[in-house]
Amino acid sequence: MSATPLQILDTCPTIDRPGLLVMDVDSTLIDEEVIDELGEAAGVGELIREVTARAMNGELDFAQALDARVALLKGLPVSIFDDVYARLHFTEGALELIGTLHAHGWKVGVVSGGFHEIVDRLAEDAGLDYWIANRLDADPGTGTLTGAVRGPIVTKDVKLRSMRAWADANTIPQRQTVAVGDGANDLPMIGAAGLGVAFCAKPAVRAAAPHTIDERDLMRVLDFLRR
Repeated sequence: MSATPLQILDTCPTIDRPGLLVMDVDSTLIDEEVIDELGEAAGVGELIREVTARAMNGELDFAQALDARVALLKGLPVSIFDDVYARLHFTEGALELIGTLHAHGWKVGVVSGGFHEIVDRLAEDAGLDYWIANRLDADPGTGTLTGAVRGPIVTKDVKLRSMRAWADANTIPQRQTVAVGDGANDLPMIGAAGLGVAFCAKPAVRAAAPHTIDERDLMRVLDFLRR
């Protein structure tokens, strides 16, 4: 039996009811890829950018690609995070989107394959409700990165589980969840959300996502929620 228009409408998120938006960070919440910025500081920018692009397009296993790139950062001083953070830019419309959703009773979180050393600051500046990211290991004696990730890596499965856990914690039904990202590791949460959006995404992600936004303006997400 086919669904009626009313049934279809009821399965989609609307801004008029409390919901949850979960975004990726690099190239979504912000314009830059933090790992690429760190690579530039380490003098291996081109190599890291190549691996990043392949991982985000789904050509490489994300966890293995992350380990390989982080190993190239060994020896960088932890003070590099201050320098990198100063060069980052919130994507156009990001802060306005977060503020608008908060005004309508929504929760907003980010799930990042990047690093807490940067994401914690972004979350504070953006007023986010939830965030997770990887954490880089550092030698307290020398104040430099060891070239390893400390703790479990934030994979595509972790991103999906986090979205579901945050929704459950706020008694938000799946149809009121929105997931936005640009990389292959965002696809599981994009596919599971009530509204999944590939944002200025890699070709393979655009092809697999239910919806796409090709303009670098996160306020365009509201086009799907206001009806």
